[in-house]
Amino acid sequence: MAEDLIRYDILAQDALRGVVRKVLSEVARTGLPGEHHFFISFSTTAPGVRISSRLLAQYPEEMTIVIQHQYWDLAVTEHALEIGLSFNGVPERLFVPFTAVKGFADPSVGFQLQFVPITAPVAVAETAPETPPVVLVPPTRKADGAEADEDADGPAPEAQVVSLDAFRKK
Repeated sequence: MAEDLIRYDILAQDALRGVVRKVLSEVARTGLPGEHHFFISFSTTAPGVRISSRLLAQYPEEMTIVIQHQYWDLAVTEHALEIGLSFNGVPERLFVPFTAVKGFADPSVGFQLQFVPITAPVAVAETAPETPPVVLVPPTRKADGAEADEDADGPAPEAQVVSLDAFRKK
């Protein structure tokens, strides 16, 4: 197999993280539109993640946060998001680099992305592990927010799985 010196897998993941960054930047600026809300899962031990020791003890590997009704001070930079959330009535401040994000979903429109967290520089070699697929799930609602009518519109579209390793020569 030829060595991928360009690292398309990392470029594609970074581009899709840009979607998350752009959406969260807009929400930080204007608030959540309509019924949109987000589930963001991330590695709690990834470099740069800052959460309380209490949360780290409760979620030693991964946690999922919900951005919907009760959050405050959402701040988004090129490299991270920072947000205030309440956990069992205790306010917490979280700092999450986008490289730690493992998943992003907006269930109101059936959209989700899955990522491989970037925990360290990846050495490119013949034995490099396969990159898990990026999953793009099509919306289950029409643009106006109404449920998709299977009879009128045909069957609901299938999720599209994009395996970045499928493009590598074996």
